[in-house]
Parts: sequence; C-alpha cells; structure tokens
Amino acid sequence: MRLHILGICGTFMGGVAALARELGHTVEGSDANVYPPMSTQLEALGIGLMEGYDASHLQPAPDLVVVGNAMTRGNPSVEYMLDAQLRYISGPQWLGETLLPGREVLAVAGTHGKTTTTSLLAHLLEEAGQSPGFLIGGAPSNFPTSARLGTGRPFVIEADEYDTAFFDKRSKFVHYRPRIAILNNLEYDHADIFPDVEAIQRQFHHLVRTVPANGRLIVNAHDARLAEVLALGCWTPVETFGIGQGDWQARLIEADGSHFEVHRRGQHLGSVRWPLLGTHNVMNALAALAAAAAAGADVPALLPAFERFQSVRRRMERVGEGRGAQVYDDFAHHPTAIATTLAGLRASVGSSRILVALEPRSNSMRLGAHAAALAPALADADRVVFLHRPELAWDAQSVIGALRGRGQTVPTVEALITSLQQQIQPGDHVVFMSNGGFESAPRRFVEALRDA
Repeated sequence: MRLHILGICGTFMGGVAALARELGHTVEGSDANVYPPMSTQLEALGIGLMEGYDASHLQPAPDLVVVGNAMTRGNPSVEYMLDAQLRYISGPQWLGETLLPGREVLAVAGTHGKTTTTSLLAHLLEEAGQSPGFLIGGAPSNFPTSARLGTGRPFVIEADEYDTAFFDKRSKFVHYRPRIAILNNLEYDHADIFPDVEAIQRQFHHLVRTVPANGRLIVNAHDARLAEVLALGCWTPVETFGIGQGDWQARLIEADGSHFEVHRRGQHLGSVRWPLLGTHNVMNALAALAAAAAAGADVPALLPAFERFQSVRRRMERVGEGRGAQVYDDFAHHPTAIATTLAGLRASVGSSRILVALEPRSNSMRLGAHAAALAPALADADRVVFLHRPELAWDAQSVIGALRGRGQTVPTVEALITSLQQQIQPGDHVVFMSNGGFESAPRRFVEALRDA
C-alpha cells in the first residue's frame, strides 16, 4: 500500500511514517518545513519527502492519506484530498486499527513528562529483554529512532491529550486502547482547544474507560485532578506513585533527585542512581517502573538500568560550554515544567547563578493562558531574558515586573544572545527554554561564546 502522510516531519507523524515503512508500506509525505532531525531519520528509511502542501503531491492518488493534526481546512492538500474523495485517516486512528491490535499497549499520558517517561519505559522493557515496540514524541538517546515495531508483544506509546485531526476532535489517546496506562499529572494546557481544565479531565476519563479490568492504571498519588477523574468511574486496578506517598514511593537520598530509594507497599526494592535531575523526573521514574512491573518485568533487576538511561534530546540537554558557563536546551511548554526543571537544577548547582532564556512558544503560552504563572515558575532563575516577538498576543511587562529586576524582554534571538553574552560569568548555568526551534539559539550562543 502507498501511504502519503500530511505533516510528516512532526515527531508523532514521523514516527507513524517509520512504523508504516517497517510494516512494508511504501511511504511518502509532505510538510511545510522539511528539516533535520526528522527529515534525516525519514530519508534514511527510504521515505520520500516533499516541501509544502501542493495538491500535486497527491497525484497520482495514494492508496491512503494519513492526516496529521496540524492540518486544517483551507490547506491545499486537505482541500484537494476532500474534493477528490481520496481515502484518508488520522495518524492515531491508523495506529489503533493497523498496528496496535494484538499488542500489549502501554500508554503514557499527562500534561508533563510524557516523552521522558515513554522513553524510560521503553528503555526499561528493552533492558528486561522484552524488545518493545514504541512511538516516542521526541528523540530518545537510548534508541536510534523515535519509533519501531519491536519483536516483543509490548508497545509503548506517548499518549497525547491533544486533538486527533481536523475531522476528529477527540484526544489522540482514545484510539490506543491500552492495557496499562500511566496518568502522570493533569493541568490546564492547550488553551487553543480546551476551554477549561474540566474539558481535559473529560478526555482523560475517556481514556480511563478504555483500559480493561485485567489491565492497570498507574496514577500520580499527589494529583487531585487525576483523583477527580477516577472518581467519575474506574473499572481497572489502580496503583499510585509518589514521593513519600502512594503504592510506589521514592525517598530522596540526594535532594536533586539523582539518587533515591524505591519502595513498593512498604517493601524496600533498592535504590536508583541516574543522570537526571529534579523531583519531576523521580516521579517519571516511579511511573515507568510501576508500568514495567505491570508488564511483568523484575523490578530489583531493573534498577541498575536507570544509570544507563540517557533521557531525550532537549530535556535539559547540555549543549556545550563557554567562558566557564554550562549551556542547556530544554523543551519548556508550561509554567509547572519550567518550575520543576529549574528547581532540579538549583538543587544540583547550589548557589551558582542560573540564567534563563525563555521563548513563549506553545499555543497556550502564546495566547497568554499561563502569563500569571510565569514569574513564580522562574523563582529559581537569577536572570531571565524573555523573547518578546512582535507577534506575541500579550504584553510580557507584567511578567518582567513581577521578576523585580531579574528580567528583561528582547525582540529578537540576536538581541537575546547579545544580552546573555553581556551578563554571563564563569560558573553560570544558562538554560534555553522553548518547545519550538528557538532559531537554534542554544547552539548559536555556545558558538558565540567560543568565538568571543
């Protein structure tokens, strides 16, 4: 079968393309911007890529068009597809109907930590000898690709609550029918499609409804909104996790989260040392460990595997150093993610200065839905340089004012890099935070420091 994928260079749709190619289909696709790393991964798999959404890309007609959720009415390819009555399907529905039946699906849902937890769970099952398939919405460092079929029965999937397609406004994760589901956390996000947090809770409850009675729900013990979701009805055994709370518990040995003990229902299972920082990552670790156990893995035997976990690109990824300062790239999309990431770094670096370069890039951030929470989220930053592009829909001065002399706005990435160069001191830690490309600012900054 010849498949054409619209929006193929997104991390999710690129993973769908890789899986379809591995199944033996002929795969091609279009995207507005064809660029690495996804373009490189896809081209290496023999997948043809086309720049833009010209209707001619769908001529001659493919057997099936797989439509990414970034596609909208008015897009030339979408309009041609509809007018020509081509067969089409969403990426999540294609997965749910074509690839996931017969697999033991482990779905990782939550406002934060999905990509890291999905990568970690796939790593743990790989170390346990289960050869899982997976689809990860990022670039995992322990695997050469973001998606694969695997030879074992488990399939680990990042389960996003964002809507499925322009013609299917349900959350993506309702298509996956997992036997084991992680509910990592739940906060208000995606202000472009959800009017309030209750709307997101309803979607999470749709996911809960699909998990069978012989499955398992792995749920954050600290999260009141998830408790409210379960109170709407739950038909599956639940195991909770938390720091000093829940069925699965972590007890910190190091405050930065790099070393902790693991307990299950009062039984000490061992300890974990690993390269990740922050209590949020400790929570991700507990969730992945509980899910691996539900899939039959030997937990004490798995604990050494954490030390070999290399996380995901752009999750506090160290990109270089210059003039005695360390530079990181972080996929920040929400104030809670910003706060927990900086708290983990602060616990690790002590009194060393932390400088943050922040781009409000997610739809919710650009709409100003999280504006009031940004200054408190930046409490651990000594200095903040805020990229205030002219097209930003709200005025960031309220955030800068609340930082009380620790923040400034700049209109361009060039001005941001110049400002940081003027402020940097030996021993500083500089964190670039954005869930977009940020015009390669982190690496450009490292190069500027080295050239100075």
